Amino acid sequence: MDRTTGRTFARGATRFAPSPTGELHLGNARTALFNFLLARRGAERFVLRIEDTDASRSRSEHTVGLLHDLHWLGLQWDAGPGREDGLGPYYQSQRAALYAQRFVELERQGAVYPCFCSAVELEVARHAQRAAGRAPRYPGTCRDLSADERRRRLGAGQPATLRFRVPAGQHIEFTDLVHGAQRFLSDDIGDFVIRRADGSAAFFFSNALDDAAMGVTQVLRGEDHLTNTPRQLLILEALGLPAPRYGHISLILGPDGAPLSKRHGAASVREFRERGYRPEAVVNYLFRLGHSSSAHDLLGLQALADAFDPQHLGRAPAHFDEQQLTVWQKHAVHRLAPEAARDWLAPQLPNGLDPHTATAFCAAVLPNVVLPEDARAWVDIVFGPAPVLAGEGADLVREAGSEFFAAAARAAADGGDFAVIAAAARLASGRKGAQLFRPLRFALTGLGHGPELAPLLRVMPPGETERRLARFA
Repeated sequence: MDRTTGRTFARGATRFAPSPTGELHLGNARTALFNFLLARRGAERFVLRIEDTDASRSRSEHTVGLLHDLHWLGLQWDAGPGREDGLGPYYQSQRAALYAQRFVELERQGAVYPCFCSAVELEVARHAQRAAGRAPRYPGTCRDLSADERRRRLGAGQPATLRFRVPAGQHIEFTDLVHGAQRFLSDDIGDFVIRRADGSAAFFFSNALDDAAMGVTQVLRGEDHLTNTPRQLLILEALGLPAPRYGHISLILGPDGAPLSKRHGAASVREFRERGYRPEAVVNYLFRLGHSSSAHDLLGLQALADAFDPQHLGRAPAHFDEQQLTVWQKHAVHRLAPEAARDWLAPQLPNGLDPHTATAFCAAVLPNVVLPEDARAWVDIVFGPAPVLAGEGADLVREAGSEFFAAAARAAADGGDFAVIAAAARLASGRKGAQLFRPLRFALTGLGHGPELAPLLRVMPPGETERRLARFA
């Protein structure tokens, strides 16, 4: 039972709790995916919570983009924005009253105290600790102020944060889902802020409290949060609330070993989506980025969930490689149904192209396309003017000779079937193999490689195949 709401949870839950301070980057997308898969693997709820208590940095447009990105990836949440279930609201900015109640509870216990130290004073203290070879932590300046002194300062309107009073001499122990047994000494932590001077809840507090209130039982998050865990366990213990099982996953690094960022190229889900990457390619690559699996095929989300195992999450940093993502993109693209391929390539197609021709064209070029922009050249080749030949293409066409192309053009006039065209050219010239097909390919497309010619010629405008061949007769 959750002591915050009095509600008993029928099953466990995982969650993804992003802050809307920027676009959803691949690292956070992978965190969302792993939590989604963990939920689907164990028939648990997947909760989405927007942690927007930092009003100075949170933006509504980032929230809109984040929700859109998650929908695009197929990571549908069971509870969260737009799917209220009585445990929300799922925007932390709307949960201030709930936090205030818990602040009062901790104040009554004497587990917290107001801190009047300024940012400058805190930085001076940290500098002195580093100079003395000690790890920086709050020195306890305001910890033992008298009640009268606190009232005087608060009455004078002096800004104050609220700090959690960390008990001395305790060991905080937990088993991490990825890193195994963990042990922290409370004396190394230092009293920490749970309420900012503006009255808003700090991450340590709101994040832990909401996990308990929303029935979250397992959490996978970035390993940069590993040292936050003992603080949050202390808060939950003080409030008598259950703690989830935490697992801290490795960071994603760029090719140079630095954390993945825009300087490595595209880093956000939006950027990959707008470039034309398929969502199934992205999730299949992220599934294997820092997670080992014997499943090597392109899988749907439920199949990925069945293959997901937290014990196979690596502790070493994962290195992003766009070439590997491209491999999964090829798998995804080549599996597209004709209508799906047409929808995917629609922005590249000529205006006014009838649906049947558009579908046939997309099916013809799909084996040679990785991203939608790759289809643009074939749109120009098929629906644009006849290509001008130079270099190898011009030489091969000249060597084939006029009789070769005259026979091919006559066959094209009878319907344009490529098998008929090739047979006529072979009878007229005696050519076969590459000597037969390469001159035809250059004459028709201007290139010596590309999609199969038969389906490509079927979507060319009427008479265009004959005209292109007749140029060299």
